[in-house]
Amino acid sequence: MQEFGLTTDWLRARAQASPEALAVMTDGSAYTFRELDAMVFRLCDYLKREGVVAGEHIALLMPNSLAAVCAIFAMSRLGTTIVPLNTRLTQSEVIWQIKRADCSRILCSPTSEVTARQAVEDGLRLYVLPEASADLEAWLTAAPISVETRSQNQNLHSLQAIQFTSGTTGFPKGAMITYANHLWGAIGSAFKLGIQANDRWLVCMPLFHVGGMAILFRSCLYGTAIVLQCGFDEETIIRSLETEKITLISLVPTMLKRLLDAGLCADRAPGLRLILLGGAAAPTDLLESAFDAGLPVAVTYGLTEATSQVATMRPEEARAKPGSPGRALLFSEVNIVDENGKSAAANQPGEVVVRGPSVMAGYYADDEATRSALRNGWFHTGDIGYLDDESDLWILNRRSDLIVSGGENIYPAEIERVLRSHPQVAEACVVGLPHPVWGQQVAVLVQLDRPGAIDGNELLDYCRKSLAGYKQPRLLAFTDEIPTTGSGKIHRHAVEELLANSVGQL
Repeated sequence: MQEFGLTTDWLRARAQASPEALAVMTDGSAYTFRELDAMVFRLCDYLKREGVVAGEHIALLMPNSLAAVCAIFAMSRLGTTIVPLNTRLTQSEVIWQIKRADCSRILCSPTSEVTARQAVEDGLRLYVLPEASADLEAWLTAAPISVETRSQNQNLHSLQAIQFTSGTTGFPKGAMITYANHLWGAIGSAFKLGIQANDRWLVCMPLFHVGGMAILFRSCLYGTAIVLQCGFDEETIIRSLETEKITLISLVPTMLKRLLDAGLCADRAPGLRLILLGGAAAPTDLLESAFDAGLPVAVTYGLTEATSQVATMRPEEARAKPGSPGRALLFSEVNIVDENGKSAAANQPGEVVVRGPSVMAGYYADDEATRSALRNGWFHTGDIGYLDDESDLWILNRRSDLIVSGGENIYPAEIERVLRSHPQVAEACVVGLPHPVWGQQVAVLVQLDRPGAIDGNELLDYCRKSLAGYKQPRLLAFTDEIPTTGSGKIHRHAVEELLANSVGQL
C-alpha cells in the first residue's frame, strides 16, 4: 500500500497537475512537464523491452543533459534504484562502484561511453543514450511503443538512489537515499526559501551529485523549472542569469568567486532572488564581496547522507552573520555533541550531528559504517562546529581531514590507499593546502622504501590510473620519515606545515 496514498512517480503526478508548465530548459530547447513525461514514457517502454524490472540497481554515467533527466525520472517510474556515477572517475573507480552497488546495467552517453565500456564485465548490460537534446528526441520518437508502462507501486521508503560519497577508510560509501528523504528535504527547503510560480533554478551542479539531483526532484514537486547546463562556464552562466529569468542558483564558493571575478553583480542577474552557497566553508571576504555586488547569498550546510540541504541562512540574516548556515530546515535537527556524546554548551565546539526525515537509510552493504554513523537516531557527520547563543550553526572543520577542492569532496585516505599500493612507497600522508581558485588543493608527503626509488612524475602517473583528475596531487614532496605524534600516529598538522613550504609543485 502506498504510504499516505503518495506515488513515487512525481513526474507523472506533476504532468497531470500542470501539464503545460515549463519543466526543463537545456541545450537551446524548452520542455513542459507534459512533453518531459511523454519522453520518459518512451524511454521506460524501451527499457522494459530490454528486460528492466523493478528492484534492479542501474548505474548512470552521464553528464548533465536531457538524457540524464529522462533517465532519472524513468528509473523512478520503473521502480529501479539509480546509482549515479561521477563522470570524472577512472575506469577502476567506476568498476569498483558498480560492483559495490550490485548494478545489473549501466546507462551512459557518447561522451562517457569509452569509460563505461571499459567497465563492463560479464553480465552487465550497457545502453548509450543520445546526449544532444534534438538527437534524444528523434531517438525516442523513432522507438516503437510496444508495452504499457505504468508507474511501479513503491513505498516512499523505497530506495531512489545509492549515492556514493568519499570514505574515511579510503573507499567510497554508498548512501541509501529514499524517496521519503527527497520529499522531506523538498518540504523543508520550501518552508525555508519559499516557492514562486515563476521560479527557474539554474543547475550547473552535476546531477550525479545529490545536490543536483535534489534540485531536479524539488522543482518537479514544486511545479517549477530547471535551467540545466553541462559544466561550469562563467560567461555562459552570467548570460543565462541576464537573459533567462533565473531566480535560483546553487553554487560552491569556488564557483561564486569565479563569477564575481567575471563581473557578476545584481544588475547582471535581474531576476535572481537566491544564491544557495554550500559544499564548503564560505570565506567571509567572499561573502562580503558578493553582498557588495548586491547578490542575495544564502549560506547552506548539507551532506550527501542528509539528501543535500540541512541548514540555511537567508541573505538578509547572512549579512549579520557571514559564514553561518543558520538553523536546520523544518523537521530536521542539528546538535553539537562532545566526545562522550553529550550535548555541548553554546559556543563550545564538538561534532555536528543531524537527525530528521531527510537522513539516509544507511550505507549500502556496509553495516559497520552504518552503525558507526547512525547512532541513537542521530547521524554523526564527523564535522566540527558549534551553536552560538542564538542556536545558529557554525562549521569549523568539515569532516576533519576532508579536502574540498572546487566543490568536490576528497578524502585523504582514498589517495593514501592508492599511493601505499605502489611497491616503492613505504608511507604517504595527504593534506589539503589553500588554493586561490579551487579553495584547496591536494598535497602529498611521501616516504619511499629507499631514497630515489621513484620520482614524482612516475608516482603521479601511477595515481592517474586509479584516481579521478580532481583527486590528483598538485603538490608532492619526498621525505626520509613522515612526522608522527607521541602516540605514533601521523602528525597531519606537521605534514601540512612541511608541504606548505614545499616547492615540489607538479
